[in-house]
Amino acid sequence: MPNVFADVLPATTASPEETTALGHQLAAHLHPGDIVALYGDLGAGKTHLVKGICAACGIPEASVTSPTFTIVNEYPGDRFPLYHFDAYRIERVEEFFELGYEEYFFGDGVCLIEWPERVEPLLPEETIRLRLEHLGATERRIVEG
Repeated sequence: MPNVFADVLPATTASPEETTALGHQLAAHLHPGDIVALYGDLGAGKTHLVKGICAACGIPEASVTSPTFTIVNEYPGDRFPLYHFDAYRIERVEEFFELGYEEYFFGDGVCLIEWPERVEPLLPEETIRLRLEHLGATERRIVEG
């Protein structure tokens, strides 16, 4: 699978604001049906990246929060709906079935998944995988693959 973000990634950001700005750039490459898996430790910047993607799609950054307890937040978006998943609290893959994940994954929106390793067996082969790595206190490296 070709790199969807080849003209933008890999990238290094030096602040949460820069990570959010990178999300703005990534949004231009997304299309309905895309699934983006965001891998990274706690505090790696996954939610900031999602905020930037959502903001570029017409959703105010302030309304984007990690759905840690609700598992999924739905945002209407001006180009397509965005579905922001946080699988951190998923203990069994079957819990994702109970959410009706297929309607999200194979629908008309874009899925953004934090902690995708918890539901890895359910991710389609064409899932776009982004890895966020800590380089320092505020510096992050974001790569596709």
